[in-house]
This record gives sequence, structure tokens and C-alpha cells, in this order.
Amino acid sequence: MKLVILDRDGVINQDSATFIKSPAEWIPIAGSLEAIAMLNQSGYRVAVATNQSGIARGLFDMAALNAIHDKMHRALSQLGGRIDALFYCPHAADDHCDCRKPKTGMIEDISRRFSIELNQVYAVGDALRDLQAFAHAGCKPILVRTGKGEETLTQGNLPPNTLVMADLAEAAQHIISEQTILAK
Repeated sequence: MKLVILDRDGVINQDSATFIKSPAEWIPIAGSLEAIAMLNQSGYRVAVATNQSGIARGLFDMAALNAIHDKMHRALSQLGGRIDALFYCPHAADDHCDCRKPKTGMIEDISRRFSIELNQVYAVGDALRDLQAFAHAGCKPILVRTGKGEETLTQGNLPPNTLVMADLAEAAQHIISEQTILAK
């Protein structure tokens, strides 16, 4: 089985310093939904691992988060794409949970859900904490320049072997082309 793990805000949809609190605020990044559909059509399963501390902060509730994700799933299905599993951390940083990135709890849960070793799994994020969680869990991290990506790149200290791509569309093309090369 082939799997790709994605962060949500800043990778799939536009990010906001004030959080994505409603379906109206969830706006896909140009080409991101098509990239997920392209991954699916190339035989990849797609999982999302997203920190959603806005729940712990009281900025939105589970009904709002579910409505946001419903909008994302519907938009993807219209393009022939899907997200096979969606994992989220509802905790604030001071809750000291094991699931909030940069900790690896969500990534390890994805590994168990799909019964897959993570050393061949690409994971795409826009923030250093995404890349740290992915790398510590054993994934192959990709930084996209969308969302917080430019700032993350400028700050440096990326995990070793982190690839840098313009956006999810370029990352998907790279993942698919590498798999094609390996299959030969």
C-alpha cells in the first residue's frame, strides 16, 4: 500500500492566524485538491494529521470542525479525490498531550491504522512542527512553501533530508514520479 500524510492548514487550504473556524473560512489552495485526487488516482491513500487547538481554546466546536471537514470531503469528491483518514489533535500546547505535533502520536496512530511502516511514507507540511513530527516518526518530510512554508524555510533548522516544494501539487508530482522510477 502507498500512503501520503498531509497537514491541513497551509497545505490543503489557506491558513489563518485567527484559525479556520467555519466552512466559509476553509478555502482550498489552488491545485491542492487536484493534487490529492492525482495521488488517489496513482494508487495512494491519503491521511491528514492536523493540530486543531481552536477547539481547546473555545474558538469553534466539534460541529464546526466536522462541517469544515465535510466541505473539504465534498470538494475533493467532486474532483475524484478522497481523504482516507483524518486525524486531529484538539488540545492546546499546554495540555501536554502526545498527539499535538511536533509530537508523533497522530503519525503513529496513522501508521497503526494503515498497518504501514513509515520509512517509505512521504509527509507534507508547512510548519517546522509538522516536519519534526514527520521526521521523528520516520516519514520522509516535504516542506511546501504555501501557508507558513516560506517563514519555516527562512527560519531554517529543517530536519535532515527534508525536501522543499512550491506547493502540494509539486509535492504530489514528485511523489508519483519517484514511485514510477522505483517501480521500474
